Amino acid sequence: MKPPHPHPDDRWRSGHLGRLMGEALRRFDERVLHLMAHDPNVPLALSNLAARDQIGAAHVHITRHLALQGSRLTDLARRAGMSKQAMGDLVDQCEAWGLVRREPDPLDRRARRIVFTDTGLLWLEAFRHAVERTEAEFRAQVGGDVATVVALGLEAYAGGA
Repeated sequence: MKPPHPHPDDRWRSGHLGRLMGEALRRFDERVLHLMAHDPNVPLALSNLAARDQIGAAHVHITRHLALQGSRLTDLARRAGMSKQAMGDLVDQCEAWGLVRREPDPLDRRARRIVFTDTGLLWLEAFRHAVERTEAEFRAQVGGDVATVVALGLEAYAGGA
């Protein structure tokens, strides 16, 4: 069977909504990590890792999804949309950097949960400030009305089935 002839106008491949959202997320995360790398409240070792691109968007998944009271690895992986193994690798790195630690789960002593360390809480606070600043920069670039519509649209889309 002969394959269909491709449509001559293939601009849709680089301009569709999914690609634009992906590029926007990449840009947003890069800006957040840049701000965190230069935050005076972030421990120097972590700032250096972020500045040298050793900490990336994947590591931000832990920052975004780890509950303040701690999370089991399986729950953390599910919230981040990652495999348990991939999340385990990220947790191992973040544990080595002093951001998180594993401790017994008080509800099930056989299970472990991941919790922020004091350094991790400083990192989380720097993340909050960087997200706020990046959102403000986005709002300034596209205008308040557009930023509001984008946020509402993305919230509705992300929450939909």
